[in-house]
Parts: sequence; structure tokens; C-alpha cells
Amino acid sequence: MAHQSILAFSTRGRGTRDITRDVAEVVRQAGASAGLAHVFVQHTSCSLIITENADADVRRDLDTILARLAPDGDPAYRHDAEGPDDMAAHVRNMLTGSAVTVPVKDGRLLLGTWQGIYLYEHRTSPHQRRVVVTVL
Repeated sequence: MAHQSILAFSTRGRGTRDITRDVAEVVRQAGASAGLAHVFVQHTSCSLIITENADADVRRDLDTILARLAPDGDPAYRHDAEGPDDMAAHVRNMLTGSAVTVPVKDGRLLLGTWQGIYLYEHRTSPHQRRVVVTVL
């Protein structure tokens, strides 16, 4: 049997927001003894990642790398309807992904010791974001 919740988050602009506890609460409520938690963001200018949760420098370094790979305002971009960070945000989403899947056991996420689930905002201004968590 599947359990599904839609979570809403406010972002402050570009950067990461730890959503591990929010996702874990949905998994706890689902009560699955074993299964999968599929987490999907309903937007194309932010993403979801599983990464280091102990050292914030890891996430800052990811920002640095993505800025090199998909710089804001690149003159080669045609799509800039919402500003110089618009197309860069879409490219960063494509590189990092719209979904993650985590195994579940005994109503808990089976993340590794140093892993967390992050909503990764790629736009420079604050946004409202929706994340769908489906527990199977």
C-alpha cells in the first residue's frame, strides 16, 4: 500500500535546505516495515540531492562547481525570461536531478551516517517549493 504526502517549503534563494526530518516524518507516518521512499520536487529550477550532512563546506563546494558548469547570465542562453539566473537554474536542475529514492526499514529512512536529503534552490530569489514524498 502506498502513502503519499506533499510538503511545502520556502527557500531563501540559492542554496540548500535540509529536508531529511520532514521526509523522515512522512516515512514514519506511513509505517512501512520495508520499502522505498521516493522524493520528487515539482519544479524545474530547484532539485533534490543526497549529500554530506556533517560539513556544510561540501554544499558550498557544490555551489562553486555548479556556478562553473552553469553560470548565471551566460550569453549563450536564449531562455532568460525571469532573469540571468533563469536558464542556469534549469541546467543545475538537470545536472542534480528532480528526485531521490531512499530505502526504508522499520519506518525509518536507511540513509548512511553522513547523508541528508536536501532541497537545492537554484534561483537567487526566495521561492515556494513543493516536494512529493511517496512511500511504497
